[in-house]
Amino acid sequence: MRSDAELLDHILNHIDNGTTDLGDEDWFEPVENYTSPLRFDAERRLMRRLPIPFCPVAALPNAGSYVARASAGVPLVVVRGLDGSIRAFRNACRHRGMQLADGSGCTKIFRCNYHGWAYRLDGRLEYVPHEHGFPELDKNSNGLVPVHEVEIRSGLVFVTQDEPVGLGALDSLPDLLTENQVLFDSSESVEDINWKLTAEGTLEGYHIKPTHPESFYPYGYDNLNVIETQGPNSRVCFPFRRIEKLRDAPRENLSLDRMVTLVHRIFPFTSINQLSQHCHVSFAEPESATRTRYFNYKFTLPKPNGSAATEEELARAKKDAAFLSDTGNQEDAKVVSDIQAAMSSGANTHYRFGRFESAIHHLHSNLARYLERLDEFEKSESFVKDLIS
Repeated sequence: MRSDAELLDHILNHIDNGTTDLGDEDWFEPVENYTSPLRFDAERRLMRRLPIPFCPVAALPNAGSYVARASAGVPLVVVRGLDGSIRAFRNACRHRGMQLADGSGCTKIFRCNYHGWAYRLDGRLEYVPHEHGFPELDKNSNGLVPVHEVEIRSGLVFVTQDEPVGLGALDSLPDLLTENQVLFDSSESVEDINWKLTAEGTLEGYHIKPTHPESFYPYGYDNLNVIETQGPNSRVCFPFRRIEKLRDAPRENLSLDRMVTLVHRIFPFTSINQLSQHCHVSFAEPESATRTRYFNYKFTLPKPNGSAATEEELARAKKDAAFLSDTGNQEDAKVVSDIQAAMSSGANTHYRFGRFESAIHHLHSNLARYLERLDEFEKSESFVKDLIS
């Protein structure tokens, strides 16, 4: 990724020449990939075999803090243990499969509300009511079932549920969230759209002027963005007009904070957007080809000196988040909803993503590449099973 000084000079060159970053070729994405149950099922199977961001580390501040939700259709619970370690388990009691936790909170023990079986924070089965009714039960082998792997990177908890087919986002992950950022809000929402539509809307500036004529465009530029990729991940930079004040600024120790919006797309579902006064983190959970649940977290901006946000900075962050929710987010939601509704019209067999939209090309091409790898992996597994049988 470019340094802030390099990014500034690159942006100023675009401003002076009326240009923007361009890709090398167009990408044509079949419309059926936004509606097909078969394609959706393949995407979901893939996400169980990749490290997927599940929640921010900041959502698990204390021993017993947990977040429970579905990931790729599988109920999971991620919890910080008494030893400080973060673990992830399949959210199902070993007795009759009842889910043990919902949403987020803090607990000393996970207790099943069906029959009362209880599990420690490290997953061990602690207590079975009327245990004499299960004379052959081995508690040591009936703890909560862990996922394949949990990794903590860049302030995020990554969960790999099953044997992976690749590194995914961890192939080349940039620095993202920092410990001094204050988590001040979280929310959950559901949209009747394919998850890729929301992703696409954050990855290009071609739509800024026509879609956001009174919200974003007065502060930014028409069709000007800088696109950078790292592995399957990407970063798109949208500069504010006030960045031109930095033309003569010393390049040493330069900061573009509050001068640009940075959109990090963490492959495939997660976005971390550093805006003017706050940071918005969104985790998507596709529930069907045409329905997506979003888990949103809002933070103060990172501070280079490592200090915590002041009350004034927190107030500005909350105001900025409210502005985004009331304006730009609603405008984008209307666009993607209309696109989803028009898919059944038969007007298009493919959507064309041009040279201005190369970050979207990057997302789709990497998704296609990993789906091909999944197909090869599953065929290999099937071949081995046939040999054994």
